[in-house]
Amino acid sequence: MRDQPDILRHTTPPRLKFWGVVALCVAGAIAVGGTALRLYNEHAAATWAQDQDVRTVQLIKLSGVENGALILPGDVQSWTNAPIYSRVSGYLKKWYVDIGTPVKAGQLLAELETPDLDGQVAQGNADLNTAIANQKLSALTAKRWDALLAEGAVSRQDADAKDSDLAAKTAMAASARANLDHLRAMESFKRLVAPFDGIVTTRAVDLGALVLVGTPGATPLFTISDQKKLRIYVRVPQTDAGAVRPGMTATFTVPEMPGRDFSATLGASADAVASASGTQLLQFQADNSPGLIKPGDYAEVHFTIPAGKDAVHVPATALMFRDEGPMVATVDGTNHVRMKVISIQRDLGASVEVGSGLSQNDRVIDNPPDAIRDGDPVRIGATQS
Repeated sequence: MRDQPDILRHTTPPRLKFWGVVALCVAGAIAVGGTALRLYNEHAAATWAQDQDVRTVQLIKLSGVENGALILPGDVQSWTNAPIYSRVSGYLKKWYVDIGTPVKAGQLLAELETPDLDGQVAQGNADLNTAIANQKLSALTAKRWDALLAEGAVSRQDADAKDSDLAAKTAMAASARANLDHLRAMESFKRLVAPFDGIVTTRAVDLGALVLVGTPGATPLFTISDQKKLRIYVRVPQTDAGAVRPGMTATFTVPEMPGRDFSATLGASADAVASASGTQLLQFQADNSPGLIKPGDYAEVHFTIPAGKDAVHVPATALMFRDEGPMVATVDGTNHVRMKVISIQRDLGASVEVGSGLSQNDRVIDNPPDAIRDGDPVRIGATQS
């Protein structure tokens, strides 16, 4: 009876503890693996987010500045230009020259009829004759009274009165003569003549036209220009005025002769900057003996401007304007942004010439975003030359 198994008695399956330990180990490994995977994913996500915050920028290769050309507009004027007005009023009797006519100094341009002036000359001549007659009569009277005074027949006071009357009549005769000389001098202005050798560039009067003196806004009857020598007026910006030197030369072109260069020499400088425009006025001189260039032409004047010692060219796309002034964003050796304030020496349109604040060794960012700040990390992309 003792050897019979008790079917109601519970017995532990063999190796149960072993498999339980194995199950616990597997569960622990799964938990540890899940935690590690989550941490890895979180780290990868953080790294990705950090990578997204780092901008990729393009750098510009800077270059030094050689002597460059400065191109400015110029105003071509004749060396001497004289508008011819009439000094007397009258009617145009005849004109002898038209526009484009070469004239010599003293050549007759036109004649005027001046009936009013002619009448004044006639009256002035009559006044002079009257004054001379009165002077002669007063002289004879004073001579007689001086003789009577010598004989004691008249008083000294009466004789002095006659002498004083002679002096007054003499002064009146001189005044009348001076007035007549003035009228005759004005009469000579009935003939309009050229003041110098040149070309007639305007004519604003015709036969029978009434010419009035002193009319506000009057138009000159003729204009004479000496075009053998020209003046070219150029306004140089204040930033480039330091390159102006006495006797410097420049070349210029005019639209009607494309591709042909003319030479000019600096003749005078205003030596002052106009506050309204911030420019300095220069006057260049050019020979125009062949007569190819016309006064009033628009000229494109080319100067050679020496570059600054440490100047560099920077594309305009790299510029940033903030409260501190014009700036550029550069990248240091650790790939962090360093903002630099610069001074613009010349504006060349697509690029600028930087005089200070930058060197050729600096790595400048092209098209920097507005949000970029000093110290921001960046990733270097392509470098533009």
